[in-house]
Amino acid sequence: MTGPDSSKPAGQGAAPEPSQTQPTPTPALPTQPIDGKYQVLRELSRAGNVTLYEVRAAEGVTRRVAWFEVQTPAERQSFHAYRTALRTAAPAGLTDVVARPGAYYAVWQDVPGTPLAEVAAQPTKRQEMIEAVEALGTRLADAGFALSDADIVLQGDQPQVAYLRPVPPRTPEQIATLNAGVLGDLRDGKVKRKRERRPGAWLTFVPGLVFLAGASWLGAQAAKVYLNPPVGEVSNVISQPAADAARALTKKGFRVEYAYGENGNQPIGVVIRQEPDGGTSLPTGRLVVLTVNKPAPLTVPKVEDMTLTQAQGPLGDSALKLGKVIRVDGTQTRTPEGRIIAQIPPAGASTQRSVPVQVLVSTGVRSEETFIPDLRGMTFEQARDWARAAGLVVTDWSREPSDKTENTVLSQEPAPWANVTVGSKVKLVIAGVRTAPPSVPTEPLPIPPPYVPPPPPEPITAPEQTPPTQGQPSTQPGTQPGTTPAPDTAAPPAVDTTPRQVNLNYTFPAELPAGIYSITVQDASGEREIMPGVPAGQVASRRAQAPIQVQGNAVFIIRRDGGEYARVPVQ
Repeated sequence: MTGPDSSKPAGQGAAPEPSQTQPTPTPALPTQPIDGKYQVLRELSRAGNVTLYEVRAAEGVTRRVAWFEVQTPAERQSFHAYRTALRTAAPAGLTDVVARPGAYYAVWQDVPGTPLAEVAAQPTKRQEMIEAVEALGTRLADAGFALSDADIVLQGDQPQVAYLRPVPPRTPEQIATLNAGVLGDLRDGKVKRKRERRPGAWLTFVPGLVFLAGASWLGAQAAKVYLNPPVGEVSNVISQPAADAARALTKKGFRVEYAYGENGNQPIGVVIRQEPDGGTSLPTGRLVVLTVNKPAPLTVPKVEDMTLTQAQGPLGDSALKLGKVIRVDGTQTRTPEGRIIAQIPPAGASTQRSVPVQVLVSTGVRSEETFIPDLRGMTFEQARDWARAAGLVVTDWSREPSDKTENTVLSQEPAPWANVTVGSKVKLVIAGVRTAPPSVPTEPLPIPPPYVPPPPPEPITAPEQTPPTQGQPSTQPGTQPGTTPAPDTAAPPAVDTTPRQVNLNYTFPAELPAGIYSITVQDASGEREIMPGVPAGQVASRRAQAPIQVQGNAVFIIRRDGGEYARVPVQ
């Protein structure tokens, strides 16, 4: 029995050479069964990201598993190319190929026959055998492999591939060079060519042949009856349900054993491979192994935060496909444009092969952040204007009895100076009139007395005016005699105290020095604070804007730690 054995030369029915496959130091063997089905007995060889293990299958038979460590898209693509080549070459030693996330491997069984290296060492070779090996080399070359990449055994004159090593891509010229070396070893020595029979030459031996044929037939019948069991033809049960296939084979006298594999193009529960093949003559009572399509349960991979192109890889490896694509706003989840926000079915769910996975893809984040000012102490109209200037919306308000002026803002939600998204809602609590019933009942008001008209006024008689005597100055009306009128002085100009509304619009620099920053407004009524102290880290690169009521001329003052940092003219 020969398979991918590491003790034989490469290309002649053996695994890779020790110089190519023996790592230093030898890693520890896996403690858990491979894919939950194959218990590792020992490591046979290692080359690149491929490790060949001798394992024990669930049914107790010994197999060899070529395990691929797939970490990158390039390694995944290399494995799929290797799997495609296996399907093209159809090696006799291959029993199963598995490709899904976290499990990439091929399962090989022992193949009876004589290794090609031993046949090449014989002094005489048959021409039919050499031609069959050449045909095998052509088939492997079509798949991108050379004869030296395979462990080949011969069953009579027919070569069989017991194991095919994964190798880097080769050019046709490289493959032809490698094949020439293997075929040259076969052609060394004596080649026993086909005999060409001459027409009519056999007629001289007719009597002896007839006698010999009769004796041979009688002997064969006796040996068949007394020594050998009857021989039957193995039915071809590929693509049949496992139960029907087993029933058909047992009726012909064969024993049946199940093995399990995976084929994405066949229904679950049908036979995807049989050994020996259909049409083979086999003594009754012999064992026929049927490989039934029984894939492991599929788990939906996580494709969230991936692009559609990136999601194709894990979905394809899980035998799933991309379904309906719905594009939604990614503002709420802060998902960048083109990234997957959610998927249906969700990651980790169990599903069947070829089920479409629907995805929600972000159209991008369109919102901006701002901060809400301190609205407490303002009137309702002022607070609403401030909120609008910051890109916010006052959607709800309630009243609470208070000693403060009616419609004065008492509290707000969100809290002052909190970072919020543009367009967020603001809730206010405003002051209402505090009312209370009188503690003592009041007496009724007295009835006013009846109206009495006043008496008519007496006539006024103008006094006689005495002309001034000579030498006495005359007095002006409204001036006492002997006094001098006060000089007429001009009044000082009036200060403009006209109330008006101006706009604050100031953007703090990105590289703002450390400190506590506040904003005040200076007008005819004096200077007052409109933004309390805030650390520099909270206002750097942010814009402060709001409508402000002022009296007369005004200017905004940006203060840092109490000192003047900048002046901003009103707009």
